[in-house]
Amino acid sequence: MGIGVARFAFTSLLPPMLSDYLTVTNAGILASINFAGYLSGAMFSITLKDIQKKVFFFRVGLVLSIFTTLMLATTTNTTLWIISRIFAGFGSAMILLVGSSLVMLKLNLEHKTKAMGIHFSGIGFAIVISELVSRQVLKYGTWSDAWLVLSLLAFIISFYSMYILSFDKDAHGEMKKIKSKTSIFTPYVIILILAYFTEGVGFVVQGTFLPEIINTLDGLEGYGNIGWLIVGIAGIPSSILWMRLAHKFNSVDVIIFAMLLQVIGILIPAFSTNIYLNLLSAALYGSTFIGLVALFMNLGGQISKSNPVILMGSMTAAYGIGQVGAPLYSVALISYFGNFNTTLYLTAFIVFLGVLLMLYTKRLNSYTSH
Repeated sequence: MGIGVARFAFTSLLPPMLSDYLTVTNAGILASINFAGYLSGAMFSITLKDIQKKVFFFRVGLVLSIFTTLMLATTTNTTLWIISRIFAGFGSAMILLVGSSLVMLKLNLEHKTKAMGIHFSGIGFAIVISELVSRQVLKYGTWSDAWLVLSLLAFIISFYSMYILSFDKDAHGEMKKIKSKTSIFTPYVIILILAYFTEGVGFVVQGTFLPEIINTLDGLEGYGNIGWLIVGIAGIPSSILWMRLAHKFNSVDVIIFAMLLQVIGILIPAFSTNIYLNLLSAALYGSTFIGLVALFMNLGGQISKSNPVILMGSMTAAYGIGQVGAPLYSVALISYFGNFNTTLYLTAFIVFLGVLLMLYTKRLNSYTSH
């Protein structure tokens, strides 16, 4: 829920904020700033080797997600919003990246693939819950009220997360400090990191603008938030299903297939104003972006074995660079062309480059994952 309010609630509440406070350009800049914070968190996470420090900064991430959301509820000061989005991004990285590495260490299973799928399904739940809460609050109040309710909800839920992801100081002693190994950065891994960069681009455009993309299509005004709800609903089982496929088949093949589906979903709004096709686009996005995070993170964790946070942090840093850049080229293209089409074309092309990179990893044949 922490990452739900720190990141995804912004997309959910974007339409009412655009009609009352923000412009599309400002929204894109704030999204880019948020991802810059996420990128800094990803880079910082690589330095965390002590397990108790990981637990501490995971909790810091939860606290930041709550307080930065509260800031959006209580002020419209531009400077404070910028500060809020930076720290919200950093907090999101602590929750997703450091939290995921803690979950992997918690799982005393030989095959963690299926269990990690369940873990990443929490992103879909966070989107659905934050969207439903926001819609309910907006019936009677403003977007500021929605931010306030979401921050209180995150505060309540965070206690369990803090409790469950903790380690006894004497337990797991062998995992407390693990030296970084640069040997994991093989050509295969570098290509994998580059592919994950393209997925960062693929995630962010619809992840920031999807409700507005749908609302700007002829005859579809007001359907944007239905589309965003479908994103969350599709996302809940997606990581579980994708991870089951990764457990059964080759992980790289599953990633390639998921990225191709995402390309199709990105392109649909550029070619059609049909409501059902555009809701399908939302479903394809929801069912792929969470699953791809889970697939890439799990693959990185398997490659790095005893110290998943090093490679996972490097991958997330590349993902974060894509996230920072995509909103900036998006707002520039939207401003120039007056619609989202060119942005969608470019984004789909970049994700397709990621597909080609993953195909190339199969030729390198340095690592086989099931």
